[in-house]
Amino acid sequence: MTRLSYKQHPPDGDWDAIVIGSGIGGLCAAALLSRYGNKRVCVLERHSVAGGYTHVFKRRGYEWDVGIHYIGEVDEKSVMGHLFDVITDGQIKWETMPACYDRIVLGDRSFDLVAGRKNFVESLVRDFPDSREDIEAYLALMDKVSKATPGYFAYQLLPIGVRQVVAPLVTRKFRQFSDQTVEEALRPIIKDPVLFDVLTGQCGDYGLTPREASLAVHTMVVMHYIEGAYYPVGGPATIADGTETVIGEGGGAIYTNAEVSEILLEGKRAVGVRMADGKELRAKIVISDAGVPATYRKLLPKDVAEKTGVPAKLRGIGPSAAHLCLHLGFTETAEELGLDGTNIWAYAPGDREENFARFAADSKTTIPFAYLSFPSAKDPTFQERYPGKATIEIIIPAQMEWFEEWADTKWKKRGDAYEAWKAAMSERMLEILFAHCPQLEGKVDYQELSTPLSTRHFTGHEAGEMYGLTHTPERFRAGFRARSGVPGLFLAGADVSSCGVAGALFGGVLAAGAALEGKLAGLILRHITPGLAAKAEEA
Repeated sequence: MTRLSYKQHPPDGDWDAIVIGSGIGGLCAAALLSRYGNKRVCVLERHSVAGGYTHVFKRRGYEWDVGIHYIGEVDEKSVMGHLFDVITDGQIKWETMPACYDRIVLGDRSFDLVAGRKNFVESLVRDFPDSREDIEAYLALMDKVSKATPGYFAYQLLPIGVRQVVAPLVTRKFRQFSDQTVEEALRPIIKDPVLFDVLTGQCGDYGLTPREASLAVHTMVVMHYIEGAYYPVGGPATIADGTETVIGEGGGAIYTNAEVSEILLEGKRAVGVRMADGKELRAKIVISDAGVPATYRKLLPKDVAEKTGVPAKLRGIGPSAAHLCLHLGFTETAEELGLDGTNIWAYAPGDREENFARFAADSKTTIPFAYLSFPSAKDPTFQERYPGKATIEIIIPAQMEWFEEWADTKWKKRGDAYEAWKAAMSERMLEILFAHCPQLEGKVDYQELSTPLSTRHFTGHEAGEMYGLTHTPERFRAGFRARSGVPGLFLAGADVSSCGVAGALFGGVLAAGAALEGKLAGLILRHITPGLAAKAEEA
């Protein structure tokens, strides 16, 4: 067995590497260290289930994903597709989603984002016949940003001498775009305000409005999906299952219910971890996938953390958005319910920025948007695993401040007032679903609402955030890197790359590459990320 309960099977002895957290960044780093570094890796996960936001949960005969709702760029020719094959030993298969992967609904009008660049343009031109030049100019800008982006991250994998030469150039190229907000960059290009709202309709994928978000993260999301979207066959849990195989083949293991309380230091070097129960585990390489804030504020001694300069950078950068997710179960199939897998982004009428601000201040005001996802319609094996059933998720933005009165309560024991709040909000969220899918009204068999308190309980993210650090221009200017500033300690996940599964995944590549250094990092560059490496060297 390579996935074990820490409480029932506590690990003994020293390890080659320890990874704190089993999100996709941590699992990717662990699998790469196993495969290319011949390392025996111990992965420590505080939750009872491995996988971070790639895991699934089950209730009363239903299953829901918690973080992977769709993913782009995993076809057989892509860097990411190859990377998934490497870290899962080729075990992940991908189902292509409908050609219209995202439907943007603005009030009573809907607009389709269609797979394939030409299809994407022509679909929008049908709705905005006078805006072809603006749409083409928009995509030309996306191309420029995309060209500048890979080198900004991948140069970290280059040998130190080359890295020092390349860094200023790739950073300067990238920041001419990342320093702009989406609104600053796009308003001069997109004249039609409705088209602007459509083109920024995926802003929930990075958790910020156009006025706040960096152009860089917007571009990453748009170009990630423009050629189409996919869903893992068998559900997102297959990702952790695949990485477990690779980690196990290297003599490593994944431990659940394994909470780390601090990173151990000898002199200036990280040499292992101390667990919540006091047990110490040792390794020459320590990788934290717990997020930059938790690593520097909780796991490292304050004086050591401050000397790295990272806490000073963090003071001006907050967490990303929190959310509510209503998980729904139905006793009919997706086909019988008329669900095809296309995501729906449903926005309330009116000014988006004002709607978001008003709702953040008062949860009783109009819900500014809801993201509707249909996982059972995306996975071709769902009916084999859950015959005659279907699932849906409704996600809306939220604020941790709404839940201050329950902050000190425990999961499943938060009291009647909390449950009443959830019930009332759930009804409002269902109203949005039924407005767009009226055939579903009266057919809900099971429902459960998660809140930012749920997220904090399971992930340890204090603000209940989804995407790590917020993706503002300031976040990218701060430039968090896989090299932590503490010898022997490296950082993985979204905070050293970007949000979402793709960003966190490449955060794992960066951590493994930094830890392996030299020839072994070169193996990663050549065999996994040749496109990124070439662009880094061209910059």
